[in-house]
Amino acid sequence: MGFEQRQDFARQVADLNKYGQALNQCESVDEVVSLTLEAVTILFELTDVTVVEVRDGDLHVVGSTNPEVSAGGAPGDVARRAHETGETVTVTGEAAGIADDADTAATLAVPEGIVDEPICVLVVRSSSPDEFGDEVVRPMEILATHAATAISNIRSRERLERARQDLETRKEMIEMYDRLLRHDIGNDLQIIAGFADAVAEKVEDEQAGEYVSKIERAASNSADLIERVGDLMSTLEAQREPEPRDLRPLLEATVDDVTDQYESLSAEFDPDDFDYRVYAGDLLDSVFTNVLTNAAVHNEGDVTVDLYAEAPAPDRLVVGMADDGVGIDPDLRGEIFEMGVKGPDSEGTGFGLGFVRALTESYGGTVAVRGSDAGGADFRVTLERV
Repeated sequence: MGFEQRQDFARQVADLNKYGQALNQCESVDEVVSLTLEAVTILFELTDVTVVEVRDGDLHVVGSTNPEVSAGGAPGDVARRAHETGETVTVTGEAAGIADDADTAATLAVPEGIVDEPICVLVVRSSSPDEFGDEVVRPMEILATHAATAISNIRSRERLERARQDLETRKEMIEMYDRLLRHDIGNDLQIIAGFADAVAEKVEDEQAGEYVSKIERAASNSADLIERVGDLMSTLEAQREPEPRDLRPLLEATVDDVTDQYESLSAEFDPDDFDYRVYAGDLLDSVFTNVLTNAAVHNEGDVTVDLYAEAPAPDRLVVGMADDGVGIDPDLRGEIFEMGVKGPDSEGTGFGLGFVRALTESYGGTVAVRGSDAGGADFRVTLERV
């Protein structure tokens, strides 16, 4: 009879699934950790248990029944090895203990993730070198899967909530800047332009008249820029909280519109690759429109954009747009999404990609750019996936 067919294993799996349901009801990672420690203690009768979370590639202890292991600290070598290999690791002998711990004879480390994203490592220690056979390892892997799923879901909700809070903060700042730009500075520029116009009518000297004309143009251009920035701010201020949206029809319409507008632009685009739902607002299409338009406007001659989708985790989706144009200077890539920043040869305002970043972050996502395989620019918009 195989191990999985044994009656005690079936009962244990049933108990683990009950814990799995409870874990998915947890509201915080602390609750998940507490319930996981309880499950190991009760179901396996093991009292030395540590839960390690993987965040941004780093490992951090988030809870332990061992008084020698502190939350927030670095895990041991066994946990790191399990994380690096992605496989369950069992160590016996001196290497199993912590520092001068003479009581530990065996350590089991079970890594678990969602798709290709590591989430956590469950570490259990025992005073018996023969403790961790299949009857412990396989059920422990099931429990680690439940814990990883619960932690991943909670972190996803936290990211979305931060995005909502950031949106509220942005709206407050937008209101302040809008008042400052449109009312205070805008009024001053109107006064400057008005007096410059009055002086121009009275000046007979040709050179002085040229100076006055420059003052008029500068004031007019500044007023126009303030108006455009104000319109942008009003647009961002009107954004609603992110909600689930179908990505495929939105991208299809956007690609059609932009390629119709620019004859030099062609797109390699398979709509079937984008059958996803993402959290976003009404202006998600503007994010993609701005990036695709940039490819057409800032490259000479014909340019092709390859649109692709990647799902690095169950709760995230990357929409990539890689072109075969001249690319973006690597020294400029870290600044290109700042408001007003533009390339040395650009004739634009520098607000398009800043707008892309502001919108994407308001949806709980990110945007970045790297070099494409064809030598151009590869824009990657990461969104929360439903």
